Amino acid sequence: MLMPTVFVSHGAPTLILEDVPARAFLAELGRQLPRPSAIVAVSAHWDTDVPAVSLARKPETIHDFYGFPEELYRLRYNAPGAPALAEKVAKLTGAAHDHHRGLDHGAWVPAMLGWPEADIPIFQLSVQPDESPAHHIALGRKLAPLREEGVLVMGSGSAIHNLRALVRGSGSEPEPWARAFDDWLADTVEKGDEAALADYRAQAPYAREAHPTDEHFLPLHVAFGAAGEGARARTLHRSFTLGNLSMASYAFA
Repeated sequence: MLMPTVFVSHGAPTLILEDVPARAFLAELGRQLPRPSAIVAVSAHWDTDVPAVSLARKPETIHDFYGFPEELYRLRYNAPGAPALAEKVAKLTGAAHDHHRGLDHGAWVPAMLGWPEADIPIFQLSVQPDESPAHHIALGRKLAPLREEGVLVMGSGSAIHNLRALVRGSGSEPEPWARAFDDWLADTVEKGDEAALADYRAQAPYAREAHPTDEHFLPLHVAFGAAGEGARARTLHRSFTLGNLSMASYAFA
């Protein structure tokens, strides 16, 4: 069986401490998928001008955030790296090498929840916010052969990411624009509409409100591309937090 690819919405770093549906979903993710031989994490929080891969043998846990509860800064995800596989990804994609990059919270938060034993090798592939969604679909497509080796390509970002539209406090319902974009995304990926995904700024309702910038959406394009030609999504989870922050997650095959 070919390994599916996945896109997960990782939310704020505090997600790992919260009792919310998205955390409960991520805590079950490892049981919903075949056990990966390794994980390529494509996080919104590592952006470079050209693609880059991390080759660290023991990736450090990067606490790439400020002003959060002290408990978060004590967390460590001590999974091994995969330098040989990272080198293969570099050859497949033409990516640059980074021998020191660890795991940012876009990688270690979902990995720690989904595979808490930290016994699956993991490394990162960067996104390029100055490049188009089509560039990232093409980048992902170069990773498609990894599925035959049981490698999980995990895009980690946010189905909706507009920090100015967050609503503090519990029980806040998403606004109509957020629901409209989230519904469009679910319908588009379930149909496997590559053209619409690549041109989402023109085709999706309220694209500018949902994503003032692209970086948190581009990991979805990589995961979609990595599933190969004709891929379609299976919805794994849909919920909202902080009002308008969509935590939708999808598997592609």
